[in-house]
Amino acid sequence: MRMKNSFIYKYFCLARSLQKKEVMRNQQTLAKEVTVEGVGLHTGVQAAIRLKPAPKDTGIIFTIKGGGASISANVNAVCDTAFSTTLGADGTRVKTVEHLLAALSGLGIDNLLIEIDGPEVPILDGSSKRFVDSIIVAGIARQPSKRPYLKITKPFIFKDGDAEVSAIPYEGRRISYRIFYPHRLLGRQEMTFEFEEGLFITDIAPARTFGFLKDVQYLRTIGLAKGGSLENAVILNDTEVLNSSGLRFKDEFLRHKLLDFIGDMSLMGFPVQGHMKASRTGHTSNLKFAKALLAATDCWQIAYDVEQGSASLRYA
Repeated sequence: MRMKNSFIYKYFCLARSLQKKEVMRNQQTLAKEVTVEGVGLHTGVQAAIRLKPAPKDTGIIFTIKGGGASISANVNAVCDTAFSTTLGADGTRVKTVEHLLAALSGLGIDNLLIEIDGPEVPILDGSSKRFVDSIIVAGIARQPSKRPYLKITKPFIFKDGDAEVSAIPYEGRRISYRIFYPHRLLGRQEMTFEFEEGLFITDIAPARTFGFLKDVQYLRTIGLAKGGSLENAVILNDTEVLNSSGLRFKDEFLRHKLLDFIGDMSLMGFPVQGHMKASRTGHTSNLKFAKALLAATDCWQIAYDVEQGSASLRYA
């Protein structure tokens, strides 16, 4: 199975790379339906989600199996950002959507119906990897309409306490991300990600969510992190990682924060052509920035003829 998956990954990355050199970016959906099951990180409730192909111009839509309002995945649907991103409409809520949305954004899925039979998207292994695996196996279908981009035309800077995010003009899709934690395994770290699907699959999607043991204990006292375990999160005490498997990357914490940022930014509804720089952000500041940028209509325009830049990862 591992050999088969490795072959699928290599074939997918090669095919997508060649495709991007030949055609402009069209809208995309899944080639067929796929189901993913697991436990919710905060609720501890088992849930299954069904990812279903959708027509062009649909966007990403969440529905609850058995009833409830449909929820469009956009910034106006965000109703809670405490320890995860929650979407809601007319009393219906879906919690912890960011890892799934990051996978969809990273692989260029624009139109999708997501049916969920629980209150929270499964945490799986704490990363976007299993969502990415499922999408690759299902296949990606191009659709006969161009995908609009939000093109940054003038620098925009947003500050929220210690968090700062900016967007500047750039001929490509680039994200620079910086973290700082007073812990010997984290400290100050920074990286720049030139958006490309193959790199997203291998270098960003597998990065797991993380937390500090003292914070996990607090979250459980307020009714959160009920489904959390060493199987779906990297947990640190004051000096070390408690997971016996260790880290997937030496800077896995940084990469996961970038993954969360990608998921949250997808709620703007358009891929961003520009260079976004984020420092010390969380879900709350991510979404505040997204709303503020969308409101700053003199700093961007909608374009349909944007080509992807070349792939690279650079470290500060």
